[in-house]
Amino acid sequence: MKAIAVFPSTKQVKLIDHPEPAISAPDEVKLRMIDVGVCGTDKEIVTFQYGTPPDGSEYLVIGHESLGEVIEIGTGVKTLKKGDLVVTMVRRPCNHPKCVACRAGRQDFCYTGDFTERGIKGRHGYMTEFVVDEEKYMNLVPPDLRDVAVLVEPLTIAEKAVKQLWQVQGRLPWACPVEAGKPPQYCHKAVVLGAGPVGLLGAMTLLLQGFETYVYSKSPTPNSKADLCTAIGAKYISSDQTSVDDLGKIVGGIDVVYEAVGASSLAFDVMRVLGTNGVFIFTGVPGRKAPISVDTDLLMRDFVLKNQVIYGTVNAGKQAFLDAIKDLAEFRRRWPGAVKALITGRFKIEQAIDLLTGRVDGIKNVVSLR
Repeated sequence: MKAIAVFPSTKQVKLIDHPEPAISAPDEVKLRMIDVGVCGTDKEIVTFQYGTPPDGSEYLVIGHESLGEVIEIGTGVKTLKKGDLVVTMVRRPCNHPKCVACRAGRQDFCYTGDFTERGIKGRHGYMTEFVVDEEKYMNLVPPDLRDVAVLVEPLTIAEKAVKQLWQVQGRLPWACPVEAGKPPQYCHKAVVLGAGPVGLLGAMTLLLQGFETYVYSKSPTPNSKADLCTAIGAKYISSDQTSVDDLGKIVGGIDVVYEAVGASSLAFDVMRVLGTNGVFIFTGVPGRKAPISVDTDLLMRDFVLKNQVIYGTVNAGKQAFLDAIKDLAEFRRRWPGAVKALITGRFKIEQAIDLLTGRVDGIKNVVSLR
């Protein structure tokens, strides 16, 4: 079967003939792949910044944002049937008995670092025609989300981040005032850094959670991403046209910064305008560049004197996938045009190498295998 693979030892990216997998255990499910999203991680893997083949293989089949259709099930499978649509999780647990996170099914918090990830580290990914995996890693998707369900995996980043946000802010009185006889009024303000797919899905998630949401991104207005922000009820601010200091004045009292651009210089600059009791969430992983100058004394004073919290989040557990499927359906109900606009290009697998190694405009590009 066809697959897109990287060969780290020879620094090659190829369309290859990869062996078709077969079910070998009662709890396994075979999928025909439908869509595989392309993200920054994939582009970094094809430039050989990281990406590890499975043991004994010279290549790694890439792709971790997926949608597949069930075509065969093992004898012990109970929750899926032929014809079902599923999104499959990415990370698999380490084997260390003392890793309490992995033993609890929360390999997204693995302590040892010996986890594997499909399409990234030690396991072949989804940019191929057929995949076999265990039932427990698959998440059922309603048929009416078929055209956008490939967005589930990138949406899990925001789902996990926001769940932790509410847990963290349980440390203080953070609920918005409620007047008798009136619906709840939301009082928190969030700034999203970056208007790529992770940033825009994060903005939708924060809006759904009741945050007044701003998206701070480089492109000057007018532009299509600014229009998309307006369509969902977020406010777009260009970093080319508005300084960080002015951003702080415009928003006023930033409660949450959701970083989704992987630009450390911008992120640490925006930390200066994070509000009292605020939370800064990192989701991006910057490449190694020259050192930047940071006023560490100012930042440390603010962290302490303003009760601020900073945390990073990566990968996602089962509940984040279930929440993402539910929320994606709600996004579609509220903002059907905006959700559809997130997927800006669909390409055949024969075009995938150009898509991965070239510069293709758009928000989310997808390799469609059917």
